[in-house]
Amino acid sequence: MAIQKEKPELVRDLFSAIAERYALVNHLLSIGLDLVWRAAAVRHVVRWKPCTLLDVATGSGDLALAIRKESPATRVIGVDFCRPMLEVARRKGLGELVEADGLHLPFATASFDAVTAAFGLRNMASWEQGLSEMARVLKPGGHLLILDFSLPTLPLIRSLYRAYLHVVLPWVAGLATGRKDAYEYLGGSIELFPSGKTMTRLIEQSGLSNACAHPLSLGTVSLYTAEKTSPAR
Repeated sequence: MAIQKEKPELVRDLFSAIAERYALVNHLLSIGLDLVWRAAAVRHVVRWKPCTLLDVATGSGDLALAIRKESPATRVIGVDFCRPMLEVARRKGLGELVEADGLHLPFATASFDAVTAAFGLRNMASWEQGLSEMARVLKPGGHLLILDFSLPTLPLIRSLYRAYLHVVLPWVAGLATGRKDAYEYLGGSIELFPSGKTMTRLIEQSGLSNACAHPLSLGTVSLYTAEKTSPAR
């Protein structure tokens, strides 16, 4: 399934339809682990002490708000191409929001000390272009953080996870949101999305350095970090 490669407008429509229940359903389906994953991301960001941070594909703003809470001196801006998601983020208290595509960020080169993207890069029509844009808007010395789903390497865990993604998750989420198709898309997008060394290579090809993968929750989710040691190519 390659919706994110061919039909970005369908991705926007799907997320628009589930925007109001997106955060609640994610919390339910992850059994609360989404809080753990965001906390791990926030710890990295706090150590970097960025003055300015761009949260790409901010969605309902959960990661951006968590960062702002733990790093109040950081100016946090959220960007997303789905207006209903941005409206949810605004109601939650995220004030600086921009409606834009992550493949064409409306910011000058070298504008931010840090760039984050939680569960958003996977949905972009081009992962390479998305990463290149994130690298472009980073200042030299700045940091990138990507948090997204991945496939476990252990065969048994991978098999169980795939069964959950393609059978259990769409059924439960469909009951909760009325849009089973949105969560059928999720499983397919995770199957296609690169992880581990494949993802760190993609990140470094965007012009960043020292890319590292940090598997979480038995590898069902991975956190990637990198830094910009030279201007984006």
